[in-house]
Amino acid sequence: MLAPKKSLHRKWQTGRKSPARLAKPETRGITVAFGSHGLKAMTPARITSNQLEAARRALTRAAGKTAKVWIRVFPDRPFTQKAAEVGMGSGKGDLQGYVIEVRPGRILFEVDGAPEAMAREALRKGGTKLPVKTRVVARN
Repeated sequence: MLAPKKSLHRKWQTGRKSPARLAKPETRGITVAFGSHGLKAMTPARITSNQLEAARRALTRAAGKTAKVWIRVFPDRPFTQKAAEVGMGSGKGDLQGYVIEVRPGRILFEVDGAPEAMAREALRKGGTKLPVKTRVVARN
């Protein structure tokens, strides 16, 4: 799984989940920069490192040996969870893993070196593992 080597703060504050802020389109990482095809997020969500790894595995397996795959996002935001059946209070929960907050328009994966039909199918399969609606886009 992807996780930062070092982090300045072990636990982050939760942040606001305002639908208006989350629905704003992304401004960075919105073009296909490395490969010929990319997987673009169409809805906002928090993607965990486990989900990202599952998508990467499905994508690389479907893309074939000649294809090169780029992961354009990195989960650097820690999330916590309290143990089951623990009462309220007594502090914040333990660190469970890392997530990336994705807004609409962000390119998540890119593929190059595979035929167009194979690349599109591989990206589609990878997108099914993620909690966002995705679209396969080609380089302009």
